[in-house]
This record gives sequence, C-alpha cells and structure tokens, in this order.
Amino acid sequence: MDLLTWTALSIAAAGFFVGIVVGLTGMGGGALMTPALIFLGVGHTAAIVTADLTAAAVYKTGGAITHAREGSPNLRLAGWLIAGSVPMAFAGPWLVKWLTDDPDQLESALKLCIGIALLFAASTYALRLYINLIRVRRGGAEPDDNPRIRPVPTLLVGMLGGLLVGVTSVGSGSVIMIALLMLYPGLSAVKLVGTDLVQAVPLVLSAAIANIAIHGLDWELVIPLIVGSVPGTLLGARLAPRVPQSVIRRGIVIVLTMSGVALLFKAGLHPYGEGHDTLEAVTVAAVGVAMLVLVPLVWGMLRKRHGLPAFGAPYVAEIEDYGKRTPSSARKGVSS
Repeated sequence: MDLLTWTALSIAAAGFFVGIVVGLTGMGGGALMTPALIFLGVGHTAAIVTADLTAAAVYKTGGAITHAREGSPNLRLAGWLIAGSVPMAFAGPWLVKWLTDDPDQLESALKLCIGIALLFAASTYALRLYINLIRVRRGGAEPDDNPRIRPVPTLLVGMLGGLLVGVTSVGSGSVIMIALLMLYPGLSAVKLVGTDLVQAVPLVLSAAIANIAIHGLDWELVIPLIVGSVPGTLLGARLAPRVPQSVIRRGIVIVLTMSGVALLFKAGLHPYGEGHDTLEAVTVAAVGVAMLVLVPLVWGMLRKRHGLPAFGAPYVAEIEDYGKRTPSSARKGVSS
C-alpha cells in the first residue's frame, strides 16, 4: 500500500482540515468529510461512507473517553439513545443493499441520501439557533442535568439518527443534538455534548461494521483519513478557545447547504435537463450567495417577532452557547 501518492496526501489533507473544524466547533464531522471526499473523487461513495464511519469511530472514541472521565455524559439518557440507534445504524446499510444491487443505482441513491442529509443537518443548526433564541427571550428552562427520561421519544430519536448515520454517515451530532435540546431543555450544553459523544461511539461502530460487511474496507482511504483527522481534531480542540466559533459554524452551514444541493445534482436530479452542468454550478453558487445575504435578514425579522432588536445583543455567539451560561447572565445579555 503506497501512502505517499497525491491521492493519499489529498485524503490526509482533507481529513486534517475537517478535523480542525470538528475540534474547533464540535460539529460537521461526517457532514463535511463525506462530501469532501466525494468531490475529491477518491473512490466510490459506498467506500467513502465506510471509510468515514471507520475514522469517526476512532476519533469520537477519544472525545467520548475524555467526557466520560470528566463526568459530563448523562449515561442513562445515552443508554436509551444507544438502544434505538445501534440496531438501526446496523440495519441501514442492509436496507440500501436490499433496495438495489446495481452499482450505478447504488452510487446515485447514496449521493441522493447524503445530499438530503446535508440539507437536513444544515436546517437543524438553524432550528437549534431559533430554539435558543426563544429560550434566551424567556429566560431559559430550569437547569436539570438529570431529567426524567422519556423512553419512547428518546428511542425514536436514536432510531432516526441511527438510520441516517448507517446510510449516509451524516447526522450523528446535528440531528440527535437538536432532538435532545427539544426533549430535555434543562440539560446543560456540556451534558448535551458529552451524552451525544458517548452514544455516538457505538452508533458509528455499528454503522461501520455493517458497511464493512457489505462493501469491504478500503485501507487506502481509511489510513490517510485517520492520519489526517486525528491530529487535526486535536489541534482544533487546542485552538477552540482562541477562535470565534460562531463565524465558523455559520460558514459550515453555508458549505453544507451548497454541498447538499451539488450532491442532489450529482445524484441525477437535473431541474434544467441533462447537460447543463454550468447552470447547475451557477445555481450552487447562487444558493451560497443567497444564504449570505438573505439569512441575516430573515434572522433579524425573527428576532423582532420575539421583541429583540433585529441586530445586536444578544449576538449569535451568545445565543449559540446559551446553555453554557447561567440564566441570569443570559438575561443580562438580552437587556444590554
């Protein structure tokens, strides 16, 4: 196996830069890595999904161990999520295999699923911001790091997240995090992240094992990916206190949206008809520009509906990290 080829170096570089983003913000692992490798053209989509899940199992294990040592996960809640997510993560790839054995159809189906998952992941970030905006305006929920577990909805959240990850490798953080925020509003940000990381390890392991059983494991993808992503994640975690994460997270959402639309085109959805690649590329760019211009205006209108100034305090960064602060400090931000 030759790991000093341009392909291997490009995979390692992609893993390194995505790892930095994950370490900085705690979001975007599979959602950034999978489309990055697809657009690099380093392998079939099924092989890329399998490699990404395998690499994620490695670096998420380290994060989960760190949080477990610090006592931040809610283990009972993580257990209910795991009970729902692990079986569905294992079943997801087999469901896709049952639906189609044709390689071309499989390629198109996976790109379509990943494109939809990326748009879903981007929308969950917007939903999370909106929920926190409401919490800021109302003074926040009563802090409760040991809430009464709601088994049925928690299992359903795990099942949805598991199926999404098993098929696409996208969504273990974004989808499950926003659902936990809605089901358990009193849970602190540290508990949310710790619980999500602990449940994510068996989730991605289950999805990786099922994908390996069906598609095999391309070591020429996996090894450079791990070599790049692990130090990138560690570096990002060290830089996190010094870097404005809010701007990066909003940039991630724009990238996810543009990547999702581009993958829908790659999957065979051609609204302008076949052979209009240039027009499709212009559409992807227009989506990015529209998000840069229109999203702040829509956000300002939502703030005004809730009695806040369209722009200014509390700033997006304060609203994003609302659960990390006390209700009193949050209310202070609202009144300033």
